[in-house]
Amino acid sequence: MRRERRTRIVATLGPASSDHDSIARLFVAGADVFRINMSHTSHDRMREFVGIIRAIETAYDRPIAILADLQGPKLRLGAFANGKETLEVGASFVLDQDPAPGDANRVHLPHPEILAALAVGDTLLIDDGKVRLVTAECSPSRAVTTVVVGGTVSDRKGVSVPDTTIQVSAMTAKDRSDLEAALAADVDWVAVSFVQRPEDVAEVKKVARGRAGVMAKIEKPQGVQRLDEILEIADAIMVARGDLGVELPLERVPGIQKRITRLCRKFGKPVVVATQMLESMISSPIPTRAEVSDVATAIFEGADAIMLSAESAAGKFPAEAVGTMSRIACEVELDPTYRGVIANQRPETDGTGADAIAAAARVIAEDLDMAAVVCWTSTGATALRVARERPKPPILALSPNLSTARRLALAWGVHAIRIDDARDLDDLVDRSCTTALAETFAKGGDRIVVVAGVPLGTPGATNMLRIARAPRN
Repeated sequence: MRRERRTRIVATLGPASSDHDSIARLFVAGADVFRINMSHTSHDRMREFVGIIRAIETAYDRPIAILADLQGPKLRLGAFANGKETLEVGASFVLDQDPAPGDANRVHLPHPEILAALAVGDTLLIDDGKVRLVTAECSPSRAVTTVVVGGTVSDRKGVSVPDTTIQVSAMTAKDRSDLEAALAADVDWVAVSFVQRPEDVAEVKKVARGRAGVMAKIEKPQGVQRLDEILEIADAIMVARGDLGVELPLERVPGIQKRITRLCRKFGKPVVVATQMLESMISSPIPTRAEVSDVATAIFEGADAIMLSAESAAGKFPAEAVGTMSRIACEVELDPTYRGVIANQRPETDGTGADAIAAAARVIAEDLDMAAVVCWTSTGATALRVARERPKPPILALSPNLSTARRLALAWGVHAIRIDDARDLDDLVDRSCTTALAETFAKGGDRIVVVAGVPLGTPGATNMLRIARAPRN
């Protein structure tokens, strides 16, 4: 099964997409990557999902990527004696380490790491920002705050501290357990929540040891501030717009999304734009016009993938949401302005031979109207370099490693196939042509560009470009 569109679709699994038939419908509708949210999924259920997806992969003979999304730390208030309290604007409210039930004047904050990191003037957001507090006094045991946006707070509501870098690991004990279970199940990608600094990603990569790609979720201001450093380490990025919109002014999020998308392309790392893309389709069979424009904007920006959350996990129309997103992507990519926008965002090469080869492949393929760019890749690096160029002809990635082919399902425009490694250069070129024919990327007599590294099988050694012609029948 070949996708005509270049932008990839990530679909989250959940109650509305929990059995073989419903997941297969999502795949047929256009899902390229399936996200398993470990916040709501047991290890046994995760393994069931993986088994179903692998069965669908076998049935359709197309590599499918699986993304395990780790929950990350959950910062919450303690309990109130009455279950909830209403905080008035201008009132003083204390957060402390006393576990006694709270009232209208104070409540337990069972996170000493927050109290230790707070400074006067720092903001605290309660319940996704519905209530906003500003720190007036602070010590390692208590913080006196002033209510600047009032409202009702209740037991164990979430706490966010957008101005404060908390000295806490992005991985909890639950995350470590979930990570080991996901790696044992051979998932392809792992998403890290609560990323504040590059060390948060490095911690997960140390455990993963290359068994899965590590995706950093940018959902905190601290992650935005250190994005360049995080990109040096992460294998991919997710723009988690929901949490970003809580911790930052909403009007800043579109600009940050654009900055992240372009920087990821510069680094040659896949980027996923996520959260509330077709939110109304949780309960409606059609999206709003604003949602369609939101999805289209991410595609025009050159995002590798766009993601559905509750729409496919818990909505009434999961397959319809995927199909709608796929149709939007196809239409945007056919728009006369799309190629110009994508070309104008093309980054300069970083001065290496591998990037120069990838850039040259794109120029040759477009100037000579080639049928496809064929990449032989062991680790996926060659295909990602070519994908960064966003060539007009399609990208066919051939890899001897099934894990690489699966991981590349997330990358813009890459159609990946697992294939036995080439014996020599002539065999590599011959099989590039025959595979391009078999996968309908080329017709007899069409020319293709072949990109590879020699000696064959050497990771990261993209150094060869060859023009070849597909044989006529």
